Amino acid sequence: MDGALLQQIPQFAVSGVTNGSLYALIALGFCMVQNATGIVNFAQGDFVMLGALMAVTLMQKLSVPMVPAFFGAVLFGAAAGLALERGPLRHARNRDVLVLVMITVGVSMSVRGTSMIVWGKNVHSLPPLSGEDPILLGSAAIAPQVLWILGVSLGILAMLFFFYRHTLLGKAMRAAADNPYGAALIGISVHKVTALAFALAGCLGALAGVLITPLTSMSYSGGLMLGLKGFAAAILGGYGSAVGAVFGGYGLGLLESFAAGTLSSAYKDAFAFLTLLTVLFVRPAGLFGSQRVRRL
Repeated sequence: MDGALLQQIPQFAVSGVTNGSLYALIALGFCMVQNATGIVNFAQGDFVMLGALMAVTLMQKLSVPMVPAFFGAVLFGAAAGLALERGPLRHARNRDVLVLVMITVGVSMSVRGTSMIVWGKNVHSLPPLSGEDPILLGSAAIAPQVLWILGVSLGILAMLFFFYRHTLLGKAMRAAADNPYGAALIGISVHKVTALAFALAGCLGALAGVLITPLTSMSYSGGLMLGLKGFAAAILGGYGSAVGAVFGGYGLGLLESFAAGTLSSAYKDAFAFLTLLTVLFVRPAGLFGSQRVRRL
């Protein structure tokens, strides 16, 4: 490894941790829905897009200040998640898991088509939450928006951990995920807990969209790849595991960054999914997933 490449390692690490923070947020949204319903919500990436483009509308079209627009976009993501659960999923006549998953696929396609009509095919951007002058840390240049992404993401992850472990509502959500019939018998409303899980998943997706758009911009189809990366991170860490989602997100972000820096940025996406397939081949349950042993 030559000296020039060694000097770029801190920059690769910063980029990987930044992307990993976003992947972790999206992966946690997948895990919340999985634990509450047992399905894969393929509309999770569209929550990212909706949050970003709603923030664009609030700030640039309606002249809403940055902070209220930020929270408004996150609440819009929560409303989108709640609408998905209260609408097509709850009223589906066939409750088979595969049918419910295909409903989320159909909703995802419909949302992207509607978003193309509403926001057009152009790429939209947001101003950074603070200044644009980079901060030099050794050989790495860190944009202030990157610090916001890291700070907000880590803060949200810490609050979610506290919520699930130390609040009555969080414990009720865990109970309903582990045993919905038993939870219903002790008075927990499984329907309300499921709705809350979708709302939180929408919040996390929209939050990721608002945070990343100042760096990369966003279009009506921009959430698709981010959603796939979040899904890959969730699988990598162990689908359904919150801890696994966090480690899977950061691991995938770092793998992507170093692959793009040492090989070629053209192989960035391919390398991430190739790594995912390799891990699943060696350990199908993911890094933190529980291995189920069946005796024949």
